[in-house]
Amino acid sequence: MTDIEKLQKIVENAGNIVFFGGAGVSTESGIPDFRSVDGLYNQSYQYPPETILSHQFFVDNTEEFYHFYRNKMLYLEAKPNAAHIKLAKLEAAGKVKAVITQNIDGLHQMAGSKNVLELHGSVHRNYCVRCHQFYPVQTIIESDGVPTCTCGGTIKPDVVLYGEGLDNEVMNQSLSAITKAEVLIIGGTSLGVYPAAGLIDYYRGKQLVLINKTATPMDSRANLAIKGSIGEVFKQI
Repeated sequence: MTDIEKLQKIVENAGNIVFFGGAGVSTESGIPDFRSVDGLYNQSYQYPPETILSHQFFVDNTEEFYHFYRNKMLYLEAKPNAAHIKLAKLEAAGKVKAVITQNIDGLHQMAGSKNVLELHGSVHRNYCVRCHQFYPVQTIIESDGVPTCTCGGTIKPDVVLYGEGLDNEVMNQSLSAITKAEVLIIGGTSLGVYPAAGLIDYYRGKQLVLINKTATPMDSRANLAIKGSIGEVFKQI
């Protein structure tokens, strides 16, 4: 039996699947993983991406933060790929109960998934740090320099920056979903980003599936580890 056939059987027999995804799910939609730093970043910016995308940098150098953010973090022309679309179909069929994602692009919702838990927030939500009024991503694109609220406060993307904690409510919902899951499918992540990756330790189900282009620290614990593109794998089930 091939790995795809094994995965097909697992999906067919499961009634409660939870999917946990990372940057590799989005790269197949043309959104680069900013951690794979190439020379381009260093040619245009004085600081590494991890520094720019920190809470302290946002506070101290808001204009420089937005210069990078608009150029490198917003890929609004990106479309859902085969993985996003298949997950939405599996949810509609009553198989997938939750999609937990480390991505901030909203592509799972665009594909039709309803129960999406965004561990690191979303570029599509932005709020005033002073009065907490929410703004769509268009506000960020259309403003020059630092976007400001009608009250005069600075607008901040609702994404988790370095130095900020994850949202407790989202973490609790993710924890609950993983704890109850019959099957946990992890895709497009090397499981190196904490605390998000730590959620996996709470899985108590019977079938752990890993789909990633490279090896992960969890491969030895998995019932099925498939090396490959998540979109290509999902297309075949």
